[in-house]
Amino acid sequence: MLYWMGFLLLVIGLLALDLGVFHRKAHSIGVREALAWTAFWITLALAFNVVVYFAYEHSWLNITAGAGQVRGGRDAALKYFTGYVIEKSLSLDNIFVMALLFSYFAVPRPYQHRVLFWGILGAIGMRAIMIAAGSALIERFSWTVYLFGAILILTAGKLLIGRQEIKPPDRNPLVRLARRIYPVTEHYDGPRFFGRINGARAITPMFLVLLAVESSDVMFAVDSIPAIFAVTTDPFIIFTSNVFAILGLRSLYFALAAMIHRFRYVRQALVLVLLYVGIKMLLSHHYPIETWISLLVIVSILAAALAASRLFGPAGAAGPAGPPADPEPPEQKSPNRPSST
Repeated sequence: MLYWMGFLLLVIGLLALDLGVFHRKAHSIGVREALAWTAFWITLALAFNVVVYFAYEHSWLNITAGAGQVRGGRDAALKYFTGYVIEKSLSLDNIFVMALLFSYFAVPRPYQHRVLFWGILGAIGMRAIMIAAGSALIERFSWTVYLFGAILILTAGKLLIGRQEIKPPDRNPLVRLARRIYPVTEHYDGPRFFGRINGARAITPMFLVLLAVESSDVMFAVDSIPAIFAVTTDPFIIFTSNVFAILGLRSLYFALAAMIHRFRYVRQALVLVLLYVGIKMLLSHHYPIETWISLLVIVSILAAALAASRLFGPAGAAGPAGPPADPEPPEQKSPNRPSST
């Protein structure tokens, strides 16, 4: 369909500009630059919401043919925005994990953007598959919505009683598989993922970090994808709102990771969001809740959590300490070290 092709071309163009032009040279991204990029991605997401409104209001390119229960442009725009807010709020927990991963692997800050870029590119493809599968399941088996609701409630309970922990690399299945297939260079060599040891192809620690980021995103996709199905079953609205939330995740990480410990009650807010959305899905066939009510509830939960965090201050040991300070610059190539390409 033409509108799907158009959106994918837009995303590819944005990613090409991001990596090929604006972040062509690796550098440490400061809070001010990160906030500017965060504002850019949010503005772009809101601008696309205007496009969604007019597209569904006037049925551009017959976009409403597979829209399910979407009723006109206003309803489509509201569902898109609600889905965007849900995905954006759940991505806050992603920031905790990414900060821990980068700290664990001691990734130099100038190279963290490259890991996030390719990690998010993989996340987009992964979510496209999950959204397509979820849409097909709900369309064929209406009871799937109850399964999704139960998953969200269980996830909320797990999040409430536990803390995110980063397993040692040897316990990560993808990292273990990579180590079995390829040798790993001893040091980082710039932002490169691959290199050579004694002439044999090898991977660098950067590639192991990428695998860890990708595997952690799978766990978060299991939460966020069912959550947005509580808002709409229209695949285009689900996918576009998810993609714009993910595209802004890199800049949001650099803006918030250093002070994430100050958001004392964010974890509790995410628990309430997941619990509410899960209950909404369980009630969807008998007591459907309007989208604007869900948006109001979710925004209120997040606003209350941020206000409480501001009033009561940071929580000592809660949350990760943020991205590591810049390590010493990577050693330069020498004849005694494996060369990377």
